[in-house]
Amino acid sequence: MYAAERQQQILSLAQQRGRVDVPSLAEEFGVTQETVRRDLSALDRAGLLRRVHGGALPAGGLHLEPGLAERDSTAAGEKERIARAALALLPADGSLLLDAGTTVSRLAALLPLDSALTVVTNALPVAARLADHPDLTLHLVGGRLRHRTQAAVDAWALRDLADIHADLAVIATNGFDPEGGLSTPDLAEAAVKRAMVGAARRVVLVADSAKFGTRHFARFASLSQVDVLVTDTGLSDERAAAIERLGPEVIRA
Repeated sequence: MYAAERQQQILSLAQQRGRVDVPSLAEEFGVTQETVRRDLSALDRAGLLRRVHGGALPAGGLHLEPGLAERDSTAAGEKERIARAALALLPADGSLLLDAGTTVSRLAALLPLDSALTVVTNALPVAARLADHPDLTLHLVGGRLRHRTQAAVDAWALRDLADIHADLAVIATNGFDPEGGLSTPDLAEAAVKRAMVGAARRVVLVADSAKFGTRHFARFASLSQVDVLVTDTGLSDERAAAIERLGPEVIRA
């Protein structure tokens, strides 16, 4: 395949998915990651894509939010490893907040059937994966449903969370950055994430490394509010050290 043909297909994928990442593109096209980076740089210079750390977004689409299916299929292997590593951080009993996110949903799917946790979530996919756990106490936060993420948001959700003191919150994000903190495209979703961070004694952030350096419209927390970041090995030693200087322990799965 010629470079121009590959770049045209990369552009189409970025428009369909809302973002593309270097490792997935290299695997899809059977080329090196360096070749993909050159393709993305060429498309960025042409004004067709906007380069971000680990991948690219459609031009002018910094705040575009891909749908649930697209997000779940992006960096799927990394998300599975992150979820398994995060599972080891959960308490044997106690209370747990799980927010909306494809990596969090993968974590919920890994919880054993005999788990005796008390779980509070605003995410329908998470609740669906835990509804058949007989010893688990499940609380579903109410509110307006955001169809793109299948998460409950707005005033009802915030009122529910205002009265909760949880042992641990597992939070997802669309982007994280030492200066920009944790961010997501939607203000209502950000408000719920902010409330969950504030309602927990400890906070675990689950985020694949492609989200590093990405900033979205609505900031909901700083990295100093996170106790543990669970990410993948794509995060460099230098970047992991920069994050740990802000407070969180970094686990790369």
